[in-house]
Amino acid sequence: MKKTVLTISTVAVVGLTGSFFGSTVNAQKSMSDIKDQRAEIKVNLSDAEQKIADVLVELEELNKMIARVDYALGENNKQMKETEDKITGTKKEVEKLEAEIVKLEKEIQERYEIMKDRVASYQKNGGSIGFLEVIFGSESFGDFISRVSAISTITESDANLMEEQEKAKAKVEEKQNTVQNKLDELKDMKAELEEMQSVIVEQKKQNEAAKKELKEKEQRLKSLKANLQSKDSNLAALETEIQRGMTAANNGLNSTSSSSGSRKSSSSYSAPSAPASKVSGNISTVINAGYKYIGNSVYVFGGGRTASDIRNGIFDCSGFIAWAFSQGGISVPASTSQLQYVGKRVSINEIQPGDLVFYNTYKPNGHVGIYIGNGKFIGSQSSTGVAIVDMDTNWWSSRFSGLVRRVR
Repeated sequence: MKKTVLTISTVAVVGLTGSFFGSTVNAQKSMSDIKDQRAEIKVNLSDAEQKIADVLVELEELNKMIARVDYALGENNKQMKETEDKITGTKKEVEKLEAEIVKLEKEIQERYEIMKDRVASYQKNGGSIGFLEVIFGSESFGDFISRVSAISTITESDANLMEEQEKAKAKVEEKQNTVQNKLDELKDMKAELEEMQSVIVEQKKQNEAAKKELKEKEQRLKSLKANLQSKDSNLAALETEIQRGMTAANNGLNSTSSSSGSRKSSSSYSAPSAPASKVSGNISTVINAGYKYIGNSVYVFGGGRTASDIRNGIFDCSGFIAWAFSQGGISVPASTSQLQYVGKRVSINEIQPGDLVFYNTYKPNGHVGIYIGNGKFIGSQSSTGVAIVDMDTNWWSSRFSGLVRRVR
């Protein structure tokens, strides 16, 4: 009986020992697997963190771009309102001038009738010269005045009347010229307003596209965060599982484990800084000056003429030209109307980098850029801000005025 009990006890001990060593082996294998999984998860976490950092940088740039475009929209809308007010004011001036012209023409006609009556009366009273011939033989009012002025016997009052008539006539002509100039100015303002409206529409499209892209980036960022949290949760669960496995395998035995200190890693993004360059009075500096604003600027009418505008990349085409040339120590006007006369004109076949090229937009030579070579020019474009464009594209080639100016 005792032998039987001893045998059973021996079998039990052997069984328990085998179970213990089996659990230890499995735990060690699990530990190795978990380490591999943790290493993979850490790599994935690092990748996810880098992607999040990249997305945050992109989001920051998008927010800046949207802010610039919104500012440009506000400025362009403000200028459009000012232009509309000018148009309204000009129309009122035109109406006033037209009324004055009507009044002057009426006064001229009245004086003309008085003079005819006086000449006819003088003839009846025995005048020695054929006044009726003067009246009816003149081919025009100017001819009439010349004929009457030649009569030496005309009274002083008639002479004064003719002088007033001449002054009135000159005044009418002056008023007519003024009206015509106002109408021409109004036409230019309308064209400018239309150009403004097209720019605003294009900028609105840019704004909407940027906002859509921003929303998509935000969604991707949320997904990345969720994925990161999921992987972190899985990592925590795996750590708990291995700890439980080691505890069960050792069956309460003391165990030591070494853990590597947590490695804190931080990554920061910094945009590569442009090498400092000494500004010198040469065309190379003029050409390269605007590159820093590519993708980092907006087009605003009248922009680029203040330190604030330049700091924030706000230019119109002529404002950008004036600023770029100033970086090379060269002074040029900030107006397309004046830029088309600076320097000397050269043919398109003689074009060189740094030459000014002009395009017909809302008016002849209404847009200008700096030729950089290879059929391209840099300038502040209404739809993109500062950008490099190909002169051979359909839109630009069809609007090239043929004017090339060289400023040195």
